[in-house]
Amino acid sequence: MSKLFIISQQEQQQKNTLTDGLRLAKQLQLAPEVMFYRDESVANEAGVADISIGPDEQLATDEQLATDNNAELKQQMSDINADDIRFTPCWNKQSVDYICEHITANKYAMLLKSIHESASFRPLDCQLIRHTQVPLMLLSNNPLHKANSILMAIDLGASDPAKQALNQAIISQAQQLAQATASELHLGYVVHVPQILRDIDIINTHNLIKEAYQQHDNQIKSIGLDMEHVHILCGKADLCLFELSCRLKAQYLVIGNRQRQGILRFLAGNTAENIIKRLRSNVLIVPC
Repeated sequence: MSKLFIISQQEQQQKNTLTDGLRLAKQLQLAPEVMFYRDESVANEAGVADISIGPDEQLATDEQLATDNNAELKQQMSDINADDIRFTPCWNKQSVDYICEHITANKYAMLLKSIHESASFRPLDCQLIRHTQVPLMLLSNNPLHKANSILMAIDLGASDPAKQALNQAIISQAQQLAQATASELHLGYVVHVPQILRDIDIINTHNLIKEAYQQHDNQIKSIGLDMEHVHILCGKADLCLFELSCRLKAQYLVIGNRQRQGILRFLAGNTAENIIKRLRSNVLIVPC
């Protein structure tokens, strides 16, 4: 059985990460595995070893803290009737490298964690988005969803083989999630039109949307969705998808992420990251 790797970030105090993650694992028929993660070292709350004591005393202090933390984590698992679930405490920042290197597609079907508040987007979230080898589920701390619906963002106009492959991966993940959660599946496609052109009315966006429906009619039919579940918009992708997910009160938004190579990874904008900053739905990011 494939596994769902759940990251519970201790300093966030988000108990729903565990319960929501275990529920989703059951729905998707995945074996859950939990990692309790925190940014700081166990040495002290600041993450810096106490230089006022000797190395032997520091080691003993660290070992005692680790023992106490493990006991606390076992109690947390027991409180949600998950004593039989494998869990690992991780107390150092190198865990990001571990996750990105060892959570591979041949062992894990999905990676799940809660997102930090959008105003304080954290390095761990960015690193996972940019480097994860498996689909990444980020749970919203401020969900809007009131409807049992899933929105998947597809680039219907993609001609590049890599983008087309990513489209298929998104569709596959979204369909599996919709079936497992008994949710209605919706498709969102954004025709990009620069803001300046929309502002000066050079382009008739209504006609663009109508043409897009006609142009991609066969492709839409091949996906098997009713037309009322297909939404084509004009504008900026991150804003349009955010607004559409809010309008649908979607529980999940499924998007793709082409992980850039080299210096572009650090310089170029990323639609996935821009959407997450406005997050009101859980987001499943499918890497390519």
